[in-house]
Amino acid sequence: MFHVERAENNMEVLRSCPVCDASETRLFLECKDYTVSQETFKIVECAACGFKFTNPRPDENKLGDYYKSENYISHSNTDKGFINSAYQAVRKYTLLQKLKLISKFYKTGKLLDIGCGTGEFLKTFKDAKWETTGIEPSEDARKMAIQNYGLDVKGEEGLKDLAPESFDVITMWHVLEHVPHLNERIGDLKRLLKPKGIIVVAVPNCSSLDAKKYGAHWAAYDVPRHLYHFIPKDIETLFRKHGFTVFRTLPMVFDSFYVSMLSEKYSSGQSNIVSAVWTGFRSNLSALKSGKTYSSQIYLIRK
Repeated sequence: MFHVERAENNMEVLRSCPVCDASETRLFLECKDYTVSQETFKIVECAACGFKFTNPRPDENKLGDYYKSENYISHSNTDKGFINSAYQAVRKYTLLQKLKLISKFYKTGKLLDIGCGTGEFLKTFKDAKWETTGIEPSEDARKMAIQNYGLDVKGEEGLKDLAPESFDVITMWHVLEHVPHLNERIGDLKRLLKPKGIIVVAVPNCSSLDAKKYGAHWAAYDVPRHLYHFIPKDIETLFRKHGFTVFRTLPMVFDSFYVSMLSEKYSSGQSNIVSAVWTGFRSNLSALKSGKTYSSQIYLIRK
């Protein structure tokens, strides 16, 4: 288990790698928080396995302050501006694609969505006759999910009260990179998943072409909200450590366009839609040829 030490200014320092437990790291990048604080944070790389993580990072009880922005759309649900409007439009399509994907394994059942945000994913499954439960640490987002859709959504503390081996499917859509206690969370997944159940994890991929192009301006580094910065082998190694197997990897082809639009804005101060679309297209084409380097990827996992 990795070791954490308290530092000054409400920060904490990880003294070992969350994936392999090695203690030696080197500086990878320094990135700015463009969304909320405008502060600069360091991303380090494990000298042993290469895993990248934000370090130092805000103390756990201060992390919530870095989500307090209307621009953080998974919590605010805003559609102001072209980028946010595009995100909301694409989300409607991808929700149905997610339902189609999971329905290949289960037509209905019990689903847990950890980090459910404002609840649109859970609503899609509730409407399809699934028994749904959500976990969402943001009180504002949780209230929206409950009030707008009548969903069963609990705070972070509610996770420990759920019955063991009670879910056919557990999903974490762009959530694992936010979780302070990474290995403990995967332990929760192992406890809650039925023996033949599946876990669906989606995270950004910092080995993608768009990540390499934009460097420190790549929007999916999203420090300090993103505590970890995965490539495919990191997910495979991390889950294998807990007795899981990644049995399928799928692309999230729209993410390269959305991330590139934000990255253009961060790097130049302008949206540069044409350049962003071209970069997104090139990133997907490169990933199609190589197999596992899409801007964001979905991992299907089982015991």
